[in-house]
Amino acid sequence: MATATEHRERAHNLIFVSNRLPFTIKKDDGLIQQELSNGDLVTALAGLVKPSNIRWFGAPGIKVQDGEEKRRVGDKLKETNATAVFLEDTLAHEHYNVFSNSILWPILHYQSEMNFDERAWGSYQRVNEIFADTIAAEVKDGNLVWIHDYHLMLVPKMLRARLQQQGKDCKIGFTLHSPFPAQEFWRNMEVQGELVAGVLAGDVVGFHTDEYKRNFIKSCASVLGARTDVASHVDYDGHRTFVDTFTLGIDPQKFNDSMQDTRVLARIDELEEIYEGVNVILGVDRLDHTKKLLQKLQGYEYFFNAHPELIGKVTLIQILLPSAREDGDDYEELETEINRLTVEINEKYATEDWSPLVNLHHKITFIDLTSLMCVSNVCFMASRRGGMNLIASEYIACQENRHGVLVLSELSGAVSFTKAGSITFHPSKMNEISEAIYTAIMMGEGEKEERYNYLRCYVKTHTSARYGREFINSLSHRAQVGN
Repeated sequence: MATATEHRERAHNLIFVSNRLPFTIKKDDGLIQQELSNGDLVTALAGLVKPSNIRWFGAPGIKVQDGEEKRRVGDKLKETNATAVFLEDTLAHEHYNVFSNSILWPILHYQSEMNFDERAWGSYQRVNEIFADTIAAEVKDGNLVWIHDYHLMLVPKMLRARLQQQGKDCKIGFTLHSPFPAQEFWRNMEVQGELVAGVLAGDVVGFHTDEYKRNFIKSCASVLGARTDVASHVDYDGHRTFVDTFTLGIDPQKFNDSMQDTRVLARIDELEEIYEGVNVILGVDRLDHTKKLLQKLQGYEYFFNAHPELIGKVTLIQILLPSAREDGDDYEELETEINRLTVEINEKYATEDWSPLVNLHHKITFIDLTSLMCVSNVCFMASRRGGMNLIASEYIACQENRHGVLVLSELSGAVSFTKAGSITFHPSKMNEISEAIYTAIMMGEGEKEERYNYLRCYVKTHTSARYGREFINSLSHRAQVGN
């Protein structure tokens, strides 16, 4: 097992690459300011090393007016070992909004209806080239390069070619934080071969579930004719890639500390008074088609039709977090339909002093999120497909006193570790959604505690720090033994 010193040394050699930097950049009265964001990629390495010990590459997420402002933003980011990858606005839009989020994202989430766009594909390639060029120019021999997510699937291959030309030996890792679909869906992607080959040039490729890992390996064989007869290894084009499952976790201590915060304790008291005598169900989802939000609310309405004796005794608090993908008309239509259904359910069942559904579509503070997780009896997620939804783990971290129940879609990524401790349902079957909610509400304290203890053990041992260490250890091992 690696020592703490070895972990720190590896962290100093680690290049962390994502589409956007984990910093929020702001311009205030001519000054450039930055602060660490709270995204999933930051969470993934929480507790492993200080962010300042890692060199970060990514787009700054801010428009720059000219070369001088670009220099100032770049200099500010260097204070935290970050390197900005600057992209022209139109190019960034076509890469991120058109190809990554309107074409690639739906396919990865088992949605076959999409229109391929050659121009957007060209922009996707160009942005990946710019990332590869920027990284190759900056890295040193022996660095470990960890590339993240579907926006950058071509970078491993492009970067490897550039490093070989420069005579640099760096190990390359890639993690996909979304699902990887079965081949019958993946074949709908016209450039499937280029994308798979791009990822496969990495030394270590990680997925969040065994299902997504298997789907990728099968695609390597069927799309590229790669050899896959050695367990967890793929041989292609003279290069061997290690493909494995690395389960994303959270930092439980962050939530333990939050639950001692006087502001959280005060908010918990307020919420318990408001919902006294009511079973609170909590839903936390991004506004996205993959979350099956309409079906979720329809299933909740079905629950009251099936169990009218519980009218007035159950409230769903549905938090709709803003999504980076919600700029299009289809997302506006989704939000409109969710609002319409919310009004319909409340008009049908609400009383003077009780509402069955509270719909919150905005960013939520960590204090409010922790408080709601602490007071709720059930956490309800209905996504059809997903990577590793950390809300499930965060909920368990907040439920030591209440032993709330997870009610999850059987197709969600989180089910890969929660199945033995949660109630599952098929997200398209209203009767299954209804009965899952009913089972959770009516569950006895003994069974709730038994299920909770199983989940708590998993969450406490499969942390974000462990996730980061396991991937870096795997990449470091490849650096020691070679391919």
